[in-house]
Amino acid sequence: MSDVWWTGWRSRPNTEKEQSPMESRWLEDFLSLVDTRNFSRSAEARYTTQPAFSRRIKSLEEWVGAQLFNRATQPISLTPSGERFRQVAEDVLRRLYQGREDSRRIGDASLHTIRFSATHSLSLNFFPGWLRKIETKSHTFNTRLDTVQFKECIQMLLRGDCHFVLSYTHSAIPMNLSSDNFVGKVVLRDRLVPVTLPDSSGQPIDRLPGTEDEPVHYLAYSETSAIGQVVEQLIANMGEPVHLNRVFVSHMAAVLKPMSSEGRGTAWLPESHIQTDLAEGSLVLAGDEKWFIPIDIRLIRSKDPLPLTSEEFWSLIETDEDSDWG
Repeated sequence: MSDVWWTGWRSRPNTEKEQSPMESRWLEDFLSLVDTRNFSRSAEARYTTQPAFSRRIKSLEEWVGAQLFNRATQPISLTPSGERFRQVAEDVLRRLYQGREDSRRIGDASLHTIRFSATHSLSLNFFPGWLRKIETKSHTFNTRLDTVQFKECIQMLLRGDCHFVLSYTHSAIPMNLSSDNFVGKVVLRDRLVPVTLPDSSGQPIDRLPGTEDEPVHYLAYSETSAIGQVVEQLIANMGEPVHLNRVFVSHMAAVLKPMSSEGRGTAWLPESHIQTDLAEGSLVLAGDEKWFIPIDIRLIRSKDPLPLTSEEFWSLIETDEDSDWG
């Protein structure tokens, strides 16, 4: 980034009145709204009131000199100016946080610690075994894992608070990461499969698609769940009536699994997490393969250089298939 560009960013003259200085939190607000497309949800995520959040977005638009969001649509959408500014905002924050991180690393013992963020499901059921497998190719790494919800994983990566995000990816999951700045490698190809408790004869107590008189008891993911969005898209696009009675909601597969094992209903769970349960018959499929959803687990990072230890770890990942967020 050139010095000229940064000079313009710090102070852009206004012939009519003196302009307020740019605040980095405005860029974070902007990217949060890009993610949620909803003022109320972004205000909550940013720990402020909706009026205060709206004022900050308006201040940013005044500073840019263009409307960034079309508020007449539901959900709100980016204007052409907003689409262009999104790339700028991502780049500025990424460089800012990267610079902060580089400064912190000088003489810092954490230089050799690889920092990951992942959702609860992957943290509990995938990360430990996967890390152990990678380390058998080299040596034991010093690592830190922050377990948060999907959207916070992405925000941590944008802020430079982690080196890698371990996440499920699917066309129905909006990553909001530019392929110009971020790259991902597939580490496992998985499937979401609908499972339920078997009856005394080993048959599923619920069977998709259900009927109007006997709907399937549905254990659903909350709207904050990334894989929940994938399941809802499948249900919406089945092309046939699907009769579901939503009896329970959680954002964690680790909660839905025991609820299904207790006979409370049908849940779509990652096949890699329930192989033993399926083999032993403690859980059975509630539908055939048309109800299965292919989904990938990817390790995602910034294209900017990482500390040497993190780069070493990246080089050990066998699969080399870049994801595309364009």
